[in-house]
Amino acid sequence: MQGFGLTLTPLVVGDAADFLTALGPPEERAEVVAHLTFAAPTNLADATKIIEAAVHDHRRLAYAQRLDATGELVGSTSFYEIDPILRALAIGHTWVARPHWRTFVNTASKLIMLERAFDGLGAERVVWHTDIRNVRSQAAIERLGAVREGVLRHHRIRRDGSWRDTVQFSMLSDEWPEVRRRLEGRLGSRPYQRD
Repeated sequence: MQGFGLTLTPLVVGDAADFLTALGPPEERAEVVAHLTFAAPTNLADATKIIEAAVHDHRRLAYAQRLDATGELVGSTSFYEIDPILRALAIGHTWVARPHWRTFVNTASKLIMLERAFDGLGAERVVWHTDIRNVRSQAAIERLGAVREGVLRHHRIRRDGSWRDTVQFSMLSDEWPEVRRRLEGRLGSRPYQRD
């Protein structure tokens, strides 16, 4: 899947070195993965295990996010909770390398995924979940045009064992055309500007 200066390819074990590099130095790495299910990897073996877990999860389709201009891996994102009967799916397990926060990367990635979901797969509903503590992620999802539906209490368990309340957002197929127009306008012809 490709567009707006970004290509999404299925995440593979061979991406481990690029995955680790994209997460940056230890202090950035910890910040990037603070709200994810996995701890910051410290070496190639750790990164390989994280990718293996993602690609072997039969309920998830994980993607590497790469810049078209350089081929650099700058993050990962996934489709999950795919329900063909209800024509619904979720987008998540997303991280973006710290130097690319608030750039075009997240908007382009989500636009590509939303096009695939609504136009390619005929989705009626797309959902996002984020930790109630992750206000940066909540703001990014709202900027996409998703509607905050509410809080799912004790929805998941964090990697530290504490209960996580999850903020749920959604977008419906009849909202998609206007969202697409607005996001394409934001990206414009200069996709590398800050978002």
